[in-house]
Amino acid sequence: MRKLIGLFVFLMFLGIQFSMAQEKQVTGKVTDATDGLPLPGVTIMVKGSSIGTATDIEGNYSLKVPQNAVLVFSFVGMKDQEIAVTGKNVINVKMVSKTEALDEVMVVAYGTAKKESFTGSAAVVDNKKLSKRTVANISKAIDGQTTGVVATSGGGQPGDGASIRIRGYGSINASSNPLYVVDGIPYDGTLSAINPNDIESMTILKDASAGALYGARGANGVVIINTKKGKAEKTNVNLKASWGWSSRGIKNYNLVNQKEFVQLTYEALRNDYIFNSNYDWETAKVLAMNSLSSTLGGESYNPFKNYTWETIIDPSTEQIQDDAKAAWDESWMDRINRKNALRQEYQFSISGGTEKTQTLFSLGYLNEDGVLETTKFERYNARLNLDNQPKFWLKAGLNIAFSHSKQNYSMYTGSSNSNVWYTAQFMAPIYPVYMKDSKGNDLLDENGKKQLDYGKNRPKLSNFNSIATLEDDKSDLKNDNLSARTYLTLGSDDEKAGILKGLKFTMNFGVDYLNQNQMNYYNMYHGNFSSSKGLLSKYNTRTQSYTFNQLLTYNRSFADHSFDVMLGHEYYDYRYNYLYGSKTGLVDGIFELAPATTVNGTSSYQQDYRIESWLARLNYNYKEKYYLSGSFRTDGSSRFHQDNRWGNFWSVGANWRVSQEDFLHNTDWLDNLALKVSYGVQGNDDLLDSQGYSIYYAWQSFYDLTWPNANNAGGAISSLENKDITWEKNKNLNIGLDSRFFNGRLEFAMEYYNKKTTDMLLSFPMALSTGFGGYSANVGEMVNQGFEFTVGGTIIDKTDFRWKTTLMVSTVKNEVKKLTDSSDEMINGIYSIKVGKAINTFYIAKSAGVDPATGAQLYWAYEAMDANGHASGEYITSDYSVAANCKYYLGNRIPDLFGSINMEFNFLKNFDVSVLSTYSVGGKVYDGLYQGSMNIQYAGDTWNKHSMRRWSKPGDITDVPRVGLNPKNTPTDRFLVDASYFAIKNITVGYTLPNRILNRAGIESLRVFCTLDNLALFTHLDGMDPQYNFSGGTDYKYAPNKTISVGVDINF
Repeated sequence: MRKLIGLFVFLMFLGIQFSMAQEKQVTGKVTDATDGLPLPGVTIMVKGSSIGTATDIEGNYSLKVPQNAVLVFSFVGMKDQEIAVTGKNVINVKMVSKTEALDEVMVVAYGTAKKESFTGSAAVVDNKKLSKRTVANISKAIDGQTTGVVATSGGGQPGDGASIRIRGYGSINASSNPLYVVDGIPYDGTLSAINPNDIESMTILKDASAGALYGARGANGVVIINTKKGKAEKTNVNLKASWGWSSRGIKNYNLVNQKEFVQLTYEALRNDYIFNSNYDWETAKVLAMNSLSSTLGGESYNPFKNYTWETIIDPSTEQIQDDAKAAWDESWMDRINRKNALRQEYQFSISGGTEKTQTLFSLGYLNEDGVLETTKFERYNARLNLDNQPKFWLKAGLNIAFSHSKQNYSMYTGSSNSNVWYTAQFMAPIYPVYMKDSKGNDLLDENGKKQLDYGKNRPKLSNFNSIATLEDDKSDLKNDNLSARTYLTLGSDDEKAGILKGLKFTMNFGVDYLNQNQMNYYNMYHGNFSSSKGLLSKYNTRTQSYTFNQLLTYNRSFADHSFDVMLGHEYYDYRYNYLYGSKTGLVDGIFELAPATTVNGTSSYQQDYRIESWLARLNYNYKEKYYLSGSFRTDGSSRFHQDNRWGNFWSVGANWRVSQEDFLHNTDWLDNLALKVSYGVQGNDDLLDSQGYSIYYAWQSFYDLTWPNANNAGGAISSLENKDITWEKNKNLNIGLDSRFFNGRLEFAMEYYNKKTTDMLLSFPMALSTGFGGYSANVGEMVNQGFEFTVGGTIIDKTDFRWKTTLMVSTVKNEVKKLTDSSDEMINGIYSIKVGKAINTFYIAKSAGVDPATGAQLYWAYEAMDANGHASGEYITSDYSVAANCKYYLGNRIPDLFGSINMEFNFLKNFDVSVLSTYSVGGKVYDGLYQGSMNIQYAGDTWNKHSMRRWSKPGDITDVPRVGLNPKNTPTDRFLVDASYFAIKNITVGYTLPNRILNRAGIESLRVFCTLDNLALFTHLDGMDPQYNFSGGTDYKYAPNKTISVGVDINF
């Protein structure tokens, strides 16, 4: 018996030892895959047992497990992960949020959609990406965030926005702007009224399957803005503050210095005497030296006090005297620009709720000084989002946002004297900002203050000073913007609904109200309106719109089949009121119209626009593998005659998740592989007039009633009616591939699109005997097509270092297919719109170099050019008038490819760094500012540094012709500049304090950050902004800013 007991004890001890030998200690760290931060409280369980633990405050864990165990990692809001421990003692895990997994839900047209099941083309830009950009206008944050989307730089005026194009040009004479939708309702307020901190995400809809449900207004793409809402969780208080400094974001044009300016001015005078007045070289030299003083405004503007204008040029060398010393050298651009324009922004929000009620309330304040002196933008924001579900079958919500802003700006329009960018940027360097005495010292007033020089004797801009314009002329714009959204939903997806499960009826009502008051004041002492004793203009505009829709939806699954059906009705009403008045003969210091003496102009009008719509959508999927979708909308628009008022718009789409097929379903390396295709027709009723303003009564005759009707009212028909005018239509094909590999570590997506615009509104020519040049008709056709590629991956994935990169590449090719029957080309200045070529193709003369004997500009000319733009009988001429009639088609602004590079780094536990860069390859810009500084029109203008390569004497071999004052020439490809660029849009560096420090202070999280926005722009020509517009031109405009800011983001 004792032997049996001893044997039992021995076997039990041996079993214990064997069991212990089969267990092992596993340790590791669990972090968030998005930002690399540690995740405390993650549950780790041995699958099929009760053995488990949780991560500590730093995300670490330690657990004794069987050798062949499988660990299950789970955390609220994250996707569960199962990992076998075989052969592993350290297991580090990165948890992927459910919003990043394949079941990511996107806000789309009139609802939501899962990313893997979506048949259309859409991209989501979340708050994490948007919050890194230091912008007052959310449109400036879109550039570089997704494929197929390009944006202008938007300029540097605080509060101004950028123009957006989605997949090319939508039209010639209708708007190409996308539709903006805020919280489910089309938005008619100003984008600068929306606080970027209030935005949860933006969804950009790019094809017909995604946007056809917006019918008449979705042809150019849709940007859906979804604001933050409260959640069913404990109350969260967020405080965010940032402080920054802005400066000019692009380089100035490289202009000549004082000595170089005088040298070039002398040569210009000499050349004009020789080649325009037929003087011999020696005589021309003397005349040019003697003309310098009268040309440049007399000795008071001679900075070289050791020489007079007559002696400043050495007669023997024809060069400026080596020892000429300037008494002053003042930069007008430095004086009108602030070196460090201050920016401060504060944000407060409180959110939270229960299962039944969720609330978010936020306040925001922004104060941003412009780089240009006196310019500024100030904004106050408030928002309340409330959702309540008193019954499982009843849910309602309210969303109210108010914004008040004031924008101080300077009038900058072309080459107007009141445009300080025109007057200061190319002011000759010899002209001082401040008055000087005979020795070149500053003249001071009785208070010891420098006196501005108004250039009484300047050859250009007499009685004008850019600094005085900024200080004495005043322009401001005040906006009051109110937006409200409310909804009521009856029905539920809950099992309690019984046979009515999935059936819902929702009513949405939205209102936008925008009141704008604008003032433009031109002083009475100097500048454009000094002769009229000043000018004061005041404008008031009111925009009010409301949208009311009713949606019936049904969403159910039966075995392997799932359906989502929607039927709806929508009514949209828009009204715009305009009131304007201006007077001259002002009373100094009073910015009201009443005391002014003379009416300069008055105007008022009202525009109304209405759309009624019926819509339907059907989504179907089989086994979460095969997806079909269809949508239909019919719109009736008040812009068209009642016989052509209604238009039908639709789309169909399909998605095949190949990775769900049996032959791929169990592969470890493939997470998702989907092929999708869609086709549809969208409409565009936003027709524009010649000034770019919307035409609200497109089919009707227009009357000119702006005559000075002193005795009798009168007017004239300015354009003829055409009752047959109807929608422009976009026929949109999209083919795409989405894939994800290695547990989300590598992603690849590709799409091809073909967007054909038909029935474009153009002017159809008429016989001149009718008294009209033509009438509007739907006759044009144009095609945009291209490819989009996205490659993203986690390059390095270590415990203390993570590097993720996303590369986006897009192409677009534009071709005009049809114009009117009687003409295949429309020419506007340097641009041609011609069948077979891209929109706004440059149509200008082609340079053939410089004549070494005379320094004259040479041009290519031809005897004939065929319909395809091929020239025959080419020869070279120096006659600019011949060249002006022998133009060539020389490219366009559209790049060969464009895109972005986004890199994200997480290291040392709590540091994060992100870098966003954008690029564009190909395309051209005609730089009129560069041309103006190479061929100056006035003696007071200055030259670009490239002019120093000019022809100076017979025999010189160069690409820059001789200089002259107001030379006779025609635009040539000399001033077509490669539009390629590389821009560092944003660098953000952040540090999140460890929780062990914050918990003691009752703080949930605290992050400090530094942001560099618009850090650098690399182009082919200093001073040029290739992102200024979509047509490829330049202008005297506010340059983009670069901003450096620091901030803190605290959650309680």
